[in-house]
Amino acid sequence: MNQRLVAAAAAISTLLGSNVLAETSFEYADVVASTPIYQVVQVSTPQEQCWEEEMAVDRYSHRNQSNTPVLVSTIIGGAIGNAVGHNKSNQRVGAVLGAVLGHSIGRDIIRQRSRSDYVEYETVQRCNTVYEQHEEERLVGYQVTYLYNGEEYSIRTDSDPGDQIRIRVSVQPVL
Repeated sequence: MNQRLVAAAAAISTLLGSNVLAETSFEYADVVASTPIYQVVQVSTPQEQCWEEEMAVDRYSHRNQSNTPVLVSTIIGGAIGNAVGHNKSNQRVGAVLGAVLGHSIGRDIIRQRSRSDYVEYETVQRCNTVYEQHEEERLVGYQVTYLYNGEEYSIRTDSDPGDQIRIRVSVQPVL
């Protein structure tokens, strides 16, 4: 454990000692070239497309329809079935069968009315968003070449620096 502490202390003192001896200043260097860098990117642009369409609209709900055709047909069917029978048991069976048949006919009448008489059509507008793809060139930076103390250096920057670029110069003695 003591060896780790000694090693850590030595590393910290070396770093602190080298920073104390280093000297940093800022200067300007002449720009030799500044070349824009472009990148081709895919751009997606939303477009709204709309159209008109005919739609069947039920203006009347089935709850508002009258049950009179069902009731009337059930009564009439029962009466006819009762009249067809010869004795009391046949009349009862005939009345029940006639009522069931009449009820079925009445329901068919209501269904037929709801399909044809109460359906209207109206024009509605429908819209959808689609994305149109295209390529676009975008400026992403500049490759800048500059001279400092007779040496040529190159760096990538976000903006064009102009005729001169500010640089940081660090001087540190070698021990």
